[in-house]
Amino acid sequence: MAQEASPATLNKNLLILHFTVFIWGFTGILGALISISAAQLVWYRVLIAAITLFLYFKVNRTDFKVSRKVLLQLVCTGGLVAAHWILFFLSIKLSTVSVALVCFSSLTLFTAILEPLINKSRISKLEIVAGILIIIGIFVIFRFETRYTKGILSGLACAVFASLFSIINSRYVKTYQAPIIAFYELTGAFFWISIFLAITGGYNKAMLLHRADIGYLVLLGTICTSVAYVAGVSVMRELSAFRVALITNLEPVYGIILSFAFFGDMDKMTTGFWIGALIVLSTIFLFPVARKQIAKEGRA
Repeated sequence: MAQEASPATLNKNLLILHFTVFIWGFTGILGALISISAAQLVWYRVLIAAITLFLYFKVNRTDFKVSRKVLLQLVCTGGLVAAHWILFFLSIKLSTVSVALVCFSSLTLFTAILEPLINKSRISKLEIVAGILIIIGIFVIFRFETRYTKGILSGLACAVFASLFSIINSRYVKTYQAPIIAFYELTGAFFWISIFLAITGGYNKAMLLHRADIGYLVLLGTICTSVAYVAGVSVMRELSAFRVALITNLEPVYGIILSFAFFGDMDKMTTGFWIGALIVLSTIFLFPVARKQIAKEGRA
């Protein structure tokens, strides 16, 4: 766990983290505004983000070389990243930003199940309880938002892929700097999406960008991807993992608030959606609090 810094430095990093999470929440808005398909959108996004990180390394004279074995592993992991982002933006286009973000919150559930299986560690009873509550919340949303079934399924699949590459990256980050991991995974994502578009005929007239799309994509690829990623990692040098996780849970909240401001999604949502969303988001917020309390009492 990271050591806490002075109050001034701590407040500065908390502000940076809140701003970074807010930016992550803004990606859903940009995804809804950009007119091209989900796969084409992510192709442009990872291309811009990879170029931005490459320039970042060159300006800072950062040595970002890795072995061939690690390069291959990171490029393959990039395939999971690509699938995650494609499914996230597909979920938005098939439903709403709010639905996509709530479904993505099931990341907690899938990580609670997959991480012990992959790392062969003890399964946490608290995590399983949290996962069951999230399942209930998503079931309620399914029950009342049947017109968004495809969007909900895409959002859930998106969370599965996010869980997988997060678990994998938790190992790499112990050895390599996060921007280096991000660069090779984004490059790998670009490689796999390029193949996917070639096979499915995605290189067509629909890939041509409108003037507004160009600005949105540049913002998405630079500020919302490269810059936000580097900023999010930098604050972890000063903040505890608990604080980072707790504040990161605000991403769906920020995203849903922004979707109301931009698209008026509130008018589209039924009472069932709000009940399900409340169950999911409450579980996410209360989970780290409960885990910390149990740890204090010596029962974890």
